[in-house]
Amino acid sequence: MKQILKYLKPYRASVVLSLLLAGINHGLHVLLPAMMSLVINNGIGKNDMQYVKKMGFLMVAAAFIALGFGVASSYFTSKCSTGFGKEVRRAVFKKTQSLSGSDISDISPASLLIRSTNDINQTQMILQNCLRMLMSALVMMVGGTVMSFIMNKKLSACLFGVLFVIVIIVVLISKKIIPMYSVVQKKMDKLNAVIREKLSGIRVVRAFNKSEYEDGRFDESNDELASTYVRINRIYAKVLPIGIMALFSLIVVLVFINCRQIMDMDVGAHREEIANTVGNLQAFVVYVVMIVAAITMATSVFVMIPKAMISVDRINEILSKEPGIKECDDPKPFAERGSVEFKNVSFSYPGDEVERLSDVSFTIEKGKTTAFIGSTGSGKTTIISLMTRMYDVERGEVLVGGVNVKELSKSDLASAVSLVSQKTMLFSGNIMDNVRFGNDSLSDEDVIRACRVAQVDEFAQQMPEKYDTMIYQEGKNLSGGQKQRISIARGIAKQADIYVFDDSFSALDFATDKKVRDAIGEELKGKTVVIIAQRIGSILDADKIIVLGEGKVVGTGTHTQLSESCPLYQDIVRSQLSKEGDGE
Repeated sequence: MKQILKYLKPYRASVVLSLLLAGINHGLHVLLPAMMSLVINNGIGKNDMQYVKKMGFLMVAAAFIALGFGVASSYFTSKCSTGFGKEVRRAVFKKTQSLSGSDISDISPASLLIRSTNDINQTQMILQNCLRMLMSALVMMVGGTVMSFIMNKKLSACLFGVLFVIVIIVVLISKKIIPMYSVVQKKMDKLNAVIREKLSGIRVVRAFNKSEYEDGRFDESNDELASTYVRINRIYAKVLPIGIMALFSLIVVLVFINCRQIMDMDVGAHREEIANTVGNLQAFVVYVVMIVAAITMATSVFVMIPKAMISVDRINEILSKEPGIKECDDPKPFAERGSVEFKNVSFSYPGDEVERLSDVSFTIEKGKTTAFIGSTGSGKTTIISLMTRMYDVERGEVLVGGVNVKELSKSDLASAVSLVSQKTMLFSGNIMDNVRFGNDSLSDEDVIRACRVAQVDEFAQQMPEKYDTMIYQEGKNLSGGQKQRISIARGIAKQADIYVFDDSFSALDFATDKKVRDAIGEELKGKTVVIIAQRIGSILDADKIIVLGEGKVVGTGTHTQLSESCPLYQDIVRSQLSKEGDGE
């Protein structure tokens, strides 16, 4: 709880002012029924219209003053709750950026999205409601109780007995409802995951005609969530009529008792006392309603707090989570920029019993082009993940620039490596914005130059707005090859020591592939280039080719050397040449 409450500290003054103003506002409301009773007792009962006018003016003035304090209280409440929500949302977003891939997988992206939006909104809303209701309920309950006791001690005893029963009923119902909110949050996570999968994979769903199946998954999750809410609302639906019935039954009983008190009096002898009794009864009824309303508000607060704690715990789980990849306290500078070395590296993904890399050692020389090839699952992308420190090795060392990546600052490592990942990721915006994403200081000329190297210029010039053409989120309005070329241009545009292309040419046709590789060779001459590839044709000109098989290095050399000495490489060459021959 302390973890999240610290984001409320900048708004402590607003909290105090909100509670203070709310207390004054409802304190004046408590006085109004007593003033009304005085009007009836001392004004109407004694035919003193001057007194009635005087008290009426004071009541109107008190009402307007209460209105002013109420508006001011609402302002500070809103300022505090929205500011708190903003600070927590920023902290969660910032924390999420520091988490590693395994950390995010532990929580799941769908749950992270719900926690960053719905849970924070719930916490913000509950804080706002608590600030509005807490002081109001306290003042109304205490003030109403004291004033009702002053008005009529006998009726107060009856009132307290009934209210005690109401409180017991409310507590029992709250114990039943509160655990159901934890179930609601889990079902909401599940529903969000189903929706994300359906929307992100809409093309695959339609291609395989699985819309009905996905609709069924959605309906199942949606029905589960709805049924839980229905059960909660059914309980609330029963409580409201019971509460109203209890309130009006109490008022009937109180009026009946008071009428009996009046009937026992001699009208002639006790005329003034009867007027006082009638005035007190009207004020007493108002205080009864006020006390019941205060109990209802207090109950709402106590129901909200456990509900909020569920959201707070989920938010705290993110904020208190220690990143799997920690920043080095005393980072070292690069010893030799552009080199990479793996020393006896072994690694397996969290929860995976199979080692993806086993005792892997190799060197990527500065200014050279090094390529990796191997069958699916041989560990090619895992090597890139360890090189860029998406994960930490279990055994061995990964050195970039002559320094263990664990001893480098994250910013230095990120600036040294330009990664074009296997999965293309484009953002909503124009082509220029997407290419400039790697380096905001790039001029338009530098961006266009990178686009020409990546052969983006071929299709960009044919578009109506050329480089200002808007790209939808994730590049929905582009082909796979076009998206890949923009991603390559973004990687080339970044000024780095090491350029990594993780199977980044797979969506290109052979002719475009060759053009891109030739242009990259010219543009990045003297730079360290790392290529992960499936095609032999993409790595023929590499200075060194490293062949991976089942997480181990099974061959190292040039294309000519491996064609003579590495059986696995020979099999890959033979299978690809055979396929190309069949295609011809």
